[in-house]
Amino acid sequence: MDDYDHRVLGPRLGLFHMQEDAPGQVFWHPRGHALYRALEDLVRRRMQALGFEEIRTPQLMPRSLWQRSGHWEKFGRAMFSVADEDRPMALKPMSCPCHVQVFNQGVRSWRSLPVRYAEFGLCHRNEASGAMHGLMRARAFTQDDAHIFCRPADVSAEVVRFIGLLRDVYAELGFDEVDVALSTRPAQRFGSNEDWDAAEAALDQAARSCGFEPKVQPGEGAFYGPKLEFALRDRLGRSWQCGTVQLDYVLPGRLGATYVEADGGRAVPVMIHHAVLGSMERMIAVLLEHHAGRLPIPLAPEQVAILPLSDEQGAYADDLASMLRSAGWRVRLLPPTETLSRRIVEARELRIPVLAVVGRREAKDGTVALRIGEGAQAAVPAGDLASRIAAGAAADVGVVSVREVA
Repeated sequence: MDDYDHRVLGPRLGLFHMQEDAPGQVFWHPRGHALYRALEDLVRRRMQALGFEEIRTPQLMPRSLWQRSGHWEKFGRAMFSVADEDRPMALKPMSCPCHVQVFNQGVRSWRSLPVRYAEFGLCHRNEASGAMHGLMRARAFTQDDAHIFCRPADVSAEVVRFIGLLRDVYAELGFDEVDVALSTRPAQRFGSNEDWDAAEAALDQAARSCGFEPKVQPGEGAFYGPKLEFALRDRLGRSWQCGTVQLDYVLPGRLGATYVEADGGRAVPVMIHHAVLGSMERMIAVLLEHHAGRLPIPLAPEQVAILPLSDEQGAYADDLASMLRSAGWRVRLLPPTETLSRRIVEARELRIPVLAVVGRREAKDGTVALRIGEGAQAAVPAGDLASRIAAGAAADVGVVSVREVA
């Protein structure tokens, strides 16, 4: 199982490490950070296309904010408190109260709704040492937090939009099987039964309109609202709960969020919380285990390895690497310090999905001996190299397997 355990794959592939004197904290290495940014950018592009505006909010906020939101009462023991001369502070365990602070700046009109915010927000939770498990459950992690402030009439359309977004992203990451659960009102909660009835019915209807039949999880909702939870099924048949969408009729009112209605009166918006990945760290762990480290080309830390047969092709290989990097590809140049077969083994061990080999003939003809994943080796003009790799990335053909080029 070591080939599937992200805690083994991470250090083996030079992605990250964790250490005993910093429990639950991740040290991202250059290759791991490249993967992290690629995943972040994939989600960012999708969010921007749906009209979300990205924001950044503080990690450290007054404890009074968490008390007003209700999080201190519910999660206070799991929050990191910080002593301050003027007021007690706490590191944020989630971003939602901070997003309300942004919404509250200025007067909002019903015409400006829905307002959609997104943030890759660093969060901290004081997880028990026995509960931590590599990237799956850490004390410091980044959530792909998004919040929509809207009118009740907008809720159904916004939830359906989110489910479509989630399906598209999961398919792009290589997950075809998705299970959905509806988590309903817990015993300890805020808000009226009427609001809970409306919220639970809206989520159930939205899920069914998208072709899902959600399994009901009684009492598993958040203290401020019910939620749909989306679980991926990996190639080993395991289920991982990642994405979530929650309806909230409580938090905006507790934190003073309002907008001006058409008749001039004030109303409290509905707040929709959602995350496609759940946390960046957890999703990367799931991806590594699902793909056994052989990530799809768009996510691979290094997408292309260039291997010149000898020093004579060094300048040509450098030019190819510069051209690909300028086009946005992540490239590793493996110079001829060892035999080609040994360098191919190195590329395989690093799970680099595309190999470009150049010998005397390729340098003379302005071509590359290219193999993408398990596809056939082909001579490709240097000018077509980037487009051929892009086509391979779109097809997601998988892991590199290259035989020695004479």
